[in-house]
Amino acid sequence: MKENDFIFKTSELVNGYSVWESPGNIALVKYWGKEKNQVPKNPSISFTLSKSKTITKLRFRPKKNHNENNYSFLFNSSVKQSFHEKIDNFFFRIEKYIPAIRDHFFEIESKNTFPHSSGIASSASSMSSLALCLMDFEKKNNPKITKSYFLKKASFLARLGSGSASRSISGPVVSWGKSEIYENSSDLFGTKFNKINEVFRTYQDSILIIDNQKKAVSSSVGHHLMESNPYAKNRFIQANENINLLKSVLEKGDIKNFIQIVESEALSLHAMMMTSSPSFILMKPNTLSVIDRVIKFRKSTSVPICFTLDAGSNIHLLYPKANFNKIQSFIQNDLIQFCDSKKFINDEVGDGAKKILS
Repeated sequence: MKENDFIFKTSELVNGYSVWESPGNIALVKYWGKEKNQVPKNPSISFTLSKSKTITKLRFRPKKNHNENNYSFLFNSSVKQSFHEKIDNFFFRIEKYIPAIRDHFFEIESKNTFPHSSGIASSASSMSSLALCLMDFEKKNNPKITKSYFLKKASFLARLGSGSASRSISGPVVSWGKSEIYENSSDLFGTKFNKINEVFRTYQDSILIIDNQKKAVSSSVGHHLMESNPYAKNRFIQANENINLLKSVLEKGDIKNFIQIVESEALSLHAMMMTSSPSFILMKPNTLSVIDRVIKFRKSTSVPICFTLDAGSNIHLLYPKANFNKIQSFIQNDLIQFCDSKKFINDEVGDGAKKILS
């Protein structure tokens, strides 16, 4: 599908209500660097999470007058003015594709099932859940749209709020970004990858909260710095090679090579941050201590655990469900000392967003 396929020009005045829950995701092959309009410099692929999600309620009605604001926003039942810039940008970007939003007022209420700044990309779950609610708004005017189109456009819209949000609509594995070997892949929306081995369908993700403070540098700034990073070109080549290799790994259940690719991707992401100008380091000393112990634990026990990180200090431990009890003991006995207030979250791969019927 092309960008123009997502433009819907009808603008009838409608009233309605929608509630969706959408999960976060953890990238296995990372995207870092983007073109205009939230188009990635390289394709990425992720596990969709199950328990760590955002629940968004959207009420919509015609504006009382043209001077009325577009929306009100509550996060965890409180006004969060700091979120408004992101929502303003999102509404500005999507108006071309749903012009009716300029004639309506939206009451947005959002809450997370996981703590803020916990190593889970809340922008992915929040923007995808909001995009799905807005697709219900569009469906009021366009009731004949198919389920497939509904979900693709939701991913397309979510991408305009946060690139990684495009991967949270479906699950358990979603790619985003054009790739020659991934069928129907696109820069415009996420594509569900179906040919995965059973071992990965129940993969676990234990998230260690190393530091629960807001990170010092935003991902948007980091993406922008890739434009001048001297190693950017080779990084994009590496990411394309890794996503190609991962396709066969996911199909065959090749855990050994899964570990190699995923850990290399995590470290490469942070290497790009450290070699940008200005450079920045988001890992903490405790991050490195955990990585060291995970590698030693894997070597000494042959338990197939691996680590990954997003653009922050908190660590995601990925492992087969069959090893859950051993990993929980490892966390409690050896790793929890490095966690902020001894906090960690157990999650697992899931099937994507769900509509909540009122």
